[in-house]
Amino acid sequence: MIDPLDHLQQRLDHRFADVALLERALSHRSLGTRNNERLEFLGDALVNFVIAGALYEIRPAAEEGALSRLRASLVREASLARLARDLDLGSVIRLGESELKSGGFRRESILADAFEAVLGAVYLDGGFEVAQRVVRRLFAPLLAQLPDAESLKDPKTRLQEWLQARSRPLPRYEVLAEDGPAHARRFSVRCSLPDDDGSGCIAEAGSRRVAEQQAAATVLAMLEARDHA
Repeated sequence: MIDPLDHLQQRLDHRFADVALLERALSHRSLGTRNNERLEFLGDALVNFVIAGALYEIRPAAEEGALSRLRASLVREASLARLARDLDLGSVIRLGESELKSGGFRRESILADAFEAVLGAVYLDGGFEVAQRVVRRLFAPLLAQLPDAESLKDPKTRLQEWLQARSRPLPRYEVLAEDGPAHARRFSVRCSLPDDDGSGCIAEAGSRRVAEQQAAATVLAMLEARDHA
């Protein structure tokens, strides 16, 4: 039966000269002070740099803002956790007893952090050229399915740009209500347009920011529907 660490190294297409580095990268802070946090820090910087370089090549006409949005869509917790699952990191992450009992090996934040830590370990073990090759190979499926950068803008930004393009005043956001206990607050927010009395849309969410985004998305959808009517 193949050793789990050997299997991981096969998936990475990198054989560690110092396997202790890989073991450290897979050690969550719940185990104690010899954990993967420093390697995660290194891996985070490595991934951001390598993906920035890849995007610079793939999208030669894209402006800085578009490249930043694309990178953020790739180097985010959900994307990193997905790639960690592809490597089956959950089966080899070393967790403290409390995290193990709570199913920490399935938690996206733990998977994403371990993924970055493993890449940091690859860099220390094999150097930049090796680490860059590993990062680009692992991210290849995501890079091949890049969305349009415009679609990555948040609803408030898209609504603002839609209005500015038509020389219309900016929207107003008003908190109508805030209820619930401290650990489960609910916000009710209205987004309205100063020059359109029938534009007000209300959204509820667990944070003011999310409620504003949802309300803005509804207003924008309404305006776009009017345009196409």
